[in-house]
Parts: sequence; structure tokens; C-alpha cells
Amino acid sequence: MRTACAILTLLITACATAPAPKTERYTVLMLGNPAGEQTTTILPNGERRYHFTFTDRGRGPKIDSVVRLDAKGFPVHFHATGTDYLKNPVDEQFDITGSNARWKNYGVETTLPATEPRFYVGIESAPEELANLARVLLASADRCANLYPSGRACIEKVQTVIASEPITQYAITGLAFEPSYVWLDADHDFYAIASNWLTVIRAGSESFTETLVRKDEDEMSRRRAAMVSQLRHRPTRPLVIRNARVFDARTGSVQDGMVVIIEGDRIVGVEHDAGVVPPPNAEIIDARGRMLLPGLWDMHSHGTEGLLNLAAGVTSVRSMGDDFESITRMRRETDEGTVIGPRVVMAGLIDGSGPYKISTAIADTEEQAQALIDRYAAAGFQSIKIYSSIKPELVPFLVRYSHEKGLRISGHIPAGMFAEDLVRLGFDEIQHTNMLFLNFYKDVTDTRTPLRFTAVGDRGADLDLQSPEVRAFIALLKERNVVIDPTLGAFQGLLMARPGKVNPTLAAVIDRLPVTVQRFARSGGLPVDAAKDVRYTASFRRIQDLVAELWRNGITLVAGTDNLPGFTLHHELELWVDAGIPAPDVLRIATLGAAQVAKRDADLGTIEAGKLADLILVDGDPTKDIRHIRRVVTTIKNGEVYDTARLYGAVGVLGE
Repeated sequence: MRTACAILTLLITACATAPAPKTERYTVLMLGNPAGEQTTTILPNGERRYHFTFTDRGRGPKIDSVVRLDAKGFPVHFHATGTDYLKNPVDEQFDITGSNARWKNYGVETTLPATEPRFYVGIESAPEELANLARVLLASADRCANLYPSGRACIEKVQTVIASEPITQYAITGLAFEPSYVWLDADHDFYAIASNWLTVIRAGSESFTETLVRKDEDEMSRRRAAMVSQLRHRPTRPLVIRNARVFDARTGSVQDGMVVIIEGDRIVGVEHDAGVVPPPNAEIIDARGRMLLPGLWDMHSHGTEGLLNLAAGVTSVRSMGDDFESITRMRRETDEGTVIGPRVVMAGLIDGSGPYKISTAIADTEEQAQALIDRYAAAGFQSIKIYSSIKPELVPFLVRYSHEKGLRISGHIPAGMFAEDLVRLGFDEIQHTNMLFLNFYKDVTDTRTPLRFTAVGDRGADLDLQSPEVRAFIALLKERNVVIDPTLGAFQGLLMARPGKVNPTLAAVIDRLPVTVQRFARSGGLPVDAAKDVRYTASFRRIQDLVAELWRNGITLVAGTDNLPGFTLHHELELWVDAGIPAPDVLRIATLGAAQVAKRDADLGTIEAGKLADLILVDGDPTKDIRHIRRVVTTIKNGEVYDTARLYGAVGVLGE
């Protein structure tokens, strides 16, 4: 009996002294509002278990992952399960087995020899796993490490601040187009990632979110400013472009053998090359028969990736509802020339309160709406964009007061309303083609959830574009001069991207992108089975058909992406041509047409004397093959010259 008791005593003592798992909790904030959580548990054997979830208007991931690290901190095992942002099932695995590294995600299995230490960055991983990479990089002699399946990440210490404790900001390059910022504590444990859109921060430290967001933005501005002297050429003499084929955005025609003369930020002459004597001190660009077009517009932009836009020939963007402080800062910095980026026209977002709100700019009363509209108008915004949680009874006031302040009004269709309602109330523009399809589904009244996508995927293929209801609606759009912002590429990604396959919006450039961007491009769109695969593809084709039908009926269209900048605008224009709209008309829509809608056509949109010098030189003829719009070799914005190959190189994009 004494022996049994002794053994029991030893077991109890051992259990009492065994190290307990260490658990840390983090809050996920979207636009500053609680939206989810991350929980980190480190077991006594060093195994790390993460739970990461947040909700974004019915979307959002729910991921559980297990990570085991070797003695140097490199992953030797990674397994993530759950659902991704669009609710696709996740089962991502990585293992070092013997001399091989094997991983599987979205049904695609890959094996590479594990001949050297490489870091595996999970596609569906918790944000804290960025800290695992940071520790490996900090421990290496050159602060860099190779990645699976290719690529190289490096780290740089930026600054230390006092939040709830001393924390340090690090910049990791090599994962995406711009640095990924992560905040670590004194032990190099994860503290936060911070942005206006999504922040993950140690529980109890939420009050420091805004400080960290601004610190990240300040550092990004500093980095972008440092690139200006390296990448921008500002002529000090007249700039003459000779031997160019000039696209006339008014007529859609092309004039061969042209010379364009630029002084400062303005075009001062557009003439036939024969007999033109350039100013004696001019700087000459020989176009060698390439095509010169007005700078492109992205009329549905989010974010601030200026180099990607200019590299793609996008010299102007319309911000469709970004954070007030961030977008006004971006406009100020690009206007002042302290960072490289396109011109910015701004739309101010207003949403209503509720579980699906997207913005911190909330209006549930006329007084709240008036205050927001006044703020946007005073800051130089051109329009108001309303979102799906706005109360229907508030819409008439929003329309009336926006117009009184000289602002256009556009947006999504609020829950409980239909597109026709907003057109009759005086809307100037409607964003996204799915909102037009929902006009004919009177049983779908909630536009706040993913149902606004899936209903169109399930039923869009059946919409008869020649039906009396559709014809009457198109006639109403024409009568009221309503602009449509289709964002075709965004819906192609939702309806036609499949897990394990390259998203069609990036298929033409996938091999040029940073490795982690390539991998995310294979994560798929909305969840589908075999039947929905066929159905959603047919529905997307009908979406294209509707856009072409709108064009044939004289409805004003604008080309925008609501997606990754630059590359996806090229694809957007290709989709419009594929829908049946002639390439010269598509190019007119993306240049002069956009400038007219943005009320900037007095200065932009065509290549004419007196206009601002926003031009792109293209090695090909996109009026005959729209795919040639990808071949931008030189971008001129405000009379300043950019070599697009160097711009792409600065953000980790390979040459063709």
C-alpha cells in the first residue's frame, strides 16, 4: 500500500510541476471594430497551435493550424484546416520527410528536395506565423532566408515604440509587392499586424491600434518617398516624343508619324512629325512607331499601390471608399510629388450601422449623413458612395443633400431596395454588375451578405436580356443618364476561380509575381461543386453579355477593378472586348470616358495641346489586339517620365 501511495504521490508531483501550455489571445479588428480573434497555444514540446477567425459581411476565414519548428525555427510540419475567406474548405499540409519537402493545398501536391533550410509560408495561416518567419530572419547572418517553393525573404528593423510594452516594428520584404510589417515584443513574440482594413493585436492593447496603423503608414510613405529620386525622371527641358502612333480617344482612330511636345506638366503641341523641328534644347524620346495613348483610369480602386498602377499605365484612379485619413494622405503625397502614384479622385463611403457594416463612417440619421457629406465635400471628395446597410428611408436625403453639395452619388444597393429604386431616386451611378441582376430577383432583398454573389451565380445564366423587364430597366438607365461601374474581373474571380488553379484575372502574369502572391492566386473563388462550376461559368458569361448590351444601348460605362492594381485593369479591358465591345471603344472608355465621368476631361483623357501630360507608350497596337495594352514601356504622368520595367522591378515583379 505504501508503495502504491508513493507512486501516486510521485505522479501527482510530476503533474503539478509539468509545464503548462502557454496561451496568448489577440483581437481581430476590421475598420477599428471587433470582428474576430486569434488564439495562440504553445505546448510544452514546442508545438504551436493557432485558431484564427473573423467575420466580414458573411465572409471570413475560420482556420485552425498546427506548426512544428526545428531547432533553427524553420517549419518541419504545418497543417491548417477549416474554411477560407470565401468559405472554401481548407486542408493545407507541409512536412519535411527525410530529404524531401512535401506540401499540399487545394488538391495540388508538390515535392522538392530539402537540401537547404527554406521557410514555408502557409497560404491559409494565422497572422502570428509571420512572427515565426521574422525570428528565423533575425537569427540569420544576412537577415534573409529562402522560401518554398522559391523566392527569398529579408527583414529590417524599423523602429521601437512604447505601447502596452516596448514593441518593435519590422519590415519583411520578398513576400508581396511591398513590405509586410509586423510588430514584435522584446522576446520577438507576436504583438500585432496593423492596417486600416484589418488589425490583429494582443488582447488588452486595442487602444494602440490607431498608433500602429499610422506608424505603418508613415514608414510606407518614407519608403515610397525614397524611391522617387531613383525611379522618376523629371525633364528640365522640353520633352519631345517623335515617330509615335497617337490614339485619338475622341474618334478611336490612330494617327501615324506624330510628334508630341511637352513643356513642364502640359502638352504644348501635337503635330505630324514631317517637318517638325524640335526645340534646340529638347529631350527626345524616339517612339519608334509605338503607340502613344492617354493615361489609363481605374475607376474602382482601393489601396495605395502607386508603382503597380503607373507601371501598368494607370495614371489616374478613383478611390471608391477608402479610409478618410489614408486616402487624403495618398492624394496629398502624389499631388505634391513626394511619392510615386497616380492622380486620385475620391468617393466618400457612408454605411449604416448593423452586423454587416463595412465602414466607420456610419449614418443612421439625416444629421449624421449631413455631417459626413459636409466633411467629404470640404476635403475635396467628388462623390458619395453608399453601402448596403444604409436605411432605405435615409436614401432620399443622401441623394438630395449630396447633389446640393455638388457631389455625385453612387454605390451598392441598400438591403431592402433594388437598383430601379435608386435610379428613380436620383442615383448617378451604380457599382457592380451583380447589383443590376438582383434588380430582377425580388425574393433577394438582403444585399449585405454573400447571397448578393451566389444568387447571381446560381440564377444569372437564366436572365433574358431581351425580356420586357430588362429592356425597361435599360431604358430607365438611359433616360436618367446613370453610369454603370461593372467590375467584371472581380466577378470573374468570384465565379470562375477554382482552388488549385490560377485565378483567371492573373493568369497572363502569374509567373512574374512574387511567390506568395502566386500561391494566393490559386486559392479559388466562391465554393462550388461540379454543377455550380458549369452554372457559375455560364452566369459570368451572361454578366459579360449584359455589359455589352448596356454599351450597345448607349449606357455610360466606366472600367474599374476593385482588385489588385494595374494588372487587373488590363484584364478588365480584355473582358470587355471578349464581351463584344470593340477595342477602340474600350480604350476610349478607359481614357476620355473616365475623365468625363470624373469631370477631369478639361485636363485629361486625350492627347491634345493644353492638356496635362499623362501619356503611355505601348509596344503594340491595342486597338487591334487589346492584350497589347499590357506592353506599356513608358509612362508619363504630369510630364514626369517612368521606365515601367524599373517600376515593376522595384515591387518584385519580373520582366516579361
